[in-house]
Amino acid sequence: MKSRSIELTQVIQWEDAETARVEDYLAAEEPLEMRSRRNSLGVTLRTPGDDEELVAGFLFTEGIIGRREDLVALRMPSDKDPERNLVRVTFDPSVRLAANSAARRFSAGSACGVCGKASITQLRQRGLRRPKAASPLDPEILCQLPLKLRAAQAVFGRTGGLHAAALFGPSGELLVLREDIGRHNAVDKAIGWVLLDGRLPLTGHVLVVSGRGGFEIVQKAITAGIPLLASVSAPSSLAVQLARELGLTLVGFLRGRRFVIYSGEERIAVSAPGSVGVS
Repeated sequence: MKSRSIELTQVIQWEDAETARVEDYLAAEEPLEMRSRRNSLGVTLRTPGDDEELVAGFLFTEGIIGRREDLVALRMPSDKDPERNLVRVTFDPSVRLAANSAARRFSAGSACGVCGKASITQLRQRGLRRPKAASPLDPEILCQLPLKLRAAQAVFGRTGGLHAAALFGPSGELLVLREDIGRHNAVDKAIGWVLLDGRLPLTGHVLVVSGRGGFEIVQKAITAGIPLLASVSAPSSLAVQLARELGLTLVGFLRGRRFVIYSGEERIAVSAPGSVGVS
């Protein structure tokens, strides 16, 4: 059975002055709408696969639900269903959508996250708590995580076009990895798996993401109680501001045997820094 996460196409390849028509794998991208009765909760562009986890993680990290029990049911359509990109959500009666910014109706791109996202001031109103303290992580363990993430990216290995988010335990053991055309969706899939499995909060765990560590991903990590977020690229200024304000350990440029700590250095077992320089 063909996976909906990958599509096959024909392309023209040029290499060393030789031209050939070859088959190539593409990462799939399709819209997904989340709906509760007559209320549209949002539309996102995603790579099909792990959709139940994506919806659960999205609803949790965006503050629409606050616990696993708030989510009564998710009706996931089959691949042959005409509405295969529509997920119907049933909430516990205690969930009041009207109080969640008019049911949070918006459209989200696969790469940019939620359009018109709330500022840090509005996030404070959600009452996000500082992640609990965790034992300092060995830098040697931290440096191994990107290699483990890359080795577990099955779809990326065939398409070269997907982001990944992986959760690791305190000793560097892989808990879950999810892929998607959008880094925010990959994070929601991983957190959604944890939520549905009843493992939240993720005290002592590390979230590693491909690409950059943006504001949205910092917010999602804090919501899940993750104390340390690391990315292989740079964070944004707003991401650093939020991480410092809410006590998240934020690491960027995690490549080889080098990384940069932007906040929360007490959670990584490093020696005291020397003189100030330019990274």
